[in-house]
Amino acid sequence: MRPAPGDLLTVDGHASVQFTGDRAVTFRVVSVPDLPTYHGWIWLAGYVIDQRGLATARREIYVQLAGLRPAAPATAAVPRRPPSRPAQRSASTPSGVGQVPGRRR
Repeated sequence: MRPAPGDLLTVDGHASVQFTGDRAVTFRVVSVPDLPTYHGWIWLAGYVIDQRGLATARREIYVQLAGLRPAAPATAAVPRRPPSRPAQRSASTPSGVGQVPGRRR
């Protein structure tokens, strides 16, 4: 698998010893620098992604291609509210209903 910008990857001990155990990260690739490497290794630039899907740190990492895996998408970062709708007057409501007597709008 050759990563491309936009890919979301799991980077763990299979990709590099620096990411073993609880040091594994979810990584969003921003670019793939064209730097010289050993066969089967690659430099990646991007962001570490937390459990909420938010970028927490920009990093450049050196990893083995064979150890990279696609990551499951994170949950939504911010819950979205449904858009509010302005109150609409129903066509069946007679004009003046609900108004205070003696007051004009």
